[in-house]
Amino acid sequence: MEDMGADSRDVPHTDFIYCGGAATEVLKFGSVKLHPGHKILFLIIPGNPGVVGFYTTFMQTLHSMFNYRHPVWALSHAGHCAPPDSMDMIEESSLAADADVFGLDSQIKHKLSFLRKHVPRETSLVLIGHSIGCYIILEMMKLDPELKVVKAVLLFPTIERMAQTPQGKVMTPVLCYMRYIAYLPVFLLSLLPESLKSILITLVLGGIRSLDVTVVKPAVSLLSGDCAANAMYMGSQEMRKVWGRDNVTIQENLGKLIFYYGASDHWCPVQYYQDIKRDFPHGHIRLCDKGFRHAFVLDAGRDVARMVSEWIHGDLKT
Repeated sequence: MEDMGADSRDVPHTDFIYCGGAATEVLKFGSVKLHPGHKILFLIIPGNPGVVGFYTTFMQTLHSMFNYRHPVWALSHAGHCAPPDSMDMIEESSLAADADVFGLDSQIKHKLSFLRKHVPRETSLVLIGHSIGCYIILEMMKLDPELKVVKAVLLFPTIERMAQTPQGKVMTPVLCYMRYIAYLPVFLLSLLPESLKSILITLVLGGIRSLDVTVVKPAVSLLSGDCAANAMYMGSQEMRKVWGRDNVTIQENLGKLIFYYGASDHWCPVQYYQDIKRDFPHGHIRLCDKGFRHAFVLDAGRDVARMVSEWIHGDLKT
């Protein structure tokens, strides 16, 4: 790709809205509002933390690969964004506690609510999930089988046995039993000036040779305190709830699904790829041969977007 910054269509638009009772960030390339004439929307469902800014380069590349014809949006998880000063994190505190708005089940309903309110029903969807976003997409397709999904691309999918994975065995005690201890250092970091937060994030990520500099700002936003706490809370539920693979939903939608597993992914081991490949031999299920990390947005967003566009290009010819 040529100079990605040379076209004004590469400039994203950001909206902050209340959805499902919680502050939500929507990052948009292309049309900022959809009308019934829009045939296709790309919608990114992020991993955890669900900060849409991490996906800027990935989205920008996808938008350009399809000649800017289709809007590409990313929807944050409820409460994972740092809202502007004019907004609270939750719309009504009394309802938030009852509805568990930051929990995993509510995050699924949050995405369906967004589609109902902001996307015309006749608009076809290309859903792209990353990590727990893949689980959320499968749940969305199960809960609303009438969604007009053309393709659902599941990148580094954490859709089963999360607590049994190498990373899950480390993180389950932290997220489920020691989460409140972790809140203190996050709170202390939130008190630092933004410039110092940026320096710290850059130092932490400094070992990544081809680091995408666009991820630094969204990483800093996580240090607001509430965002990180909500992400950890959601993570604790992932460890407890993401267990058995939903073979029924996968079978019912197999022709729409593309799975992409990492070759050295501590959140979804190669064994999980081998298992699903055995159980669904006719599915579009791939194993990475390019060395991409689970958190591909840190250094390979552009490469993964190009790869995704090659997989689905034929399905979007209208």
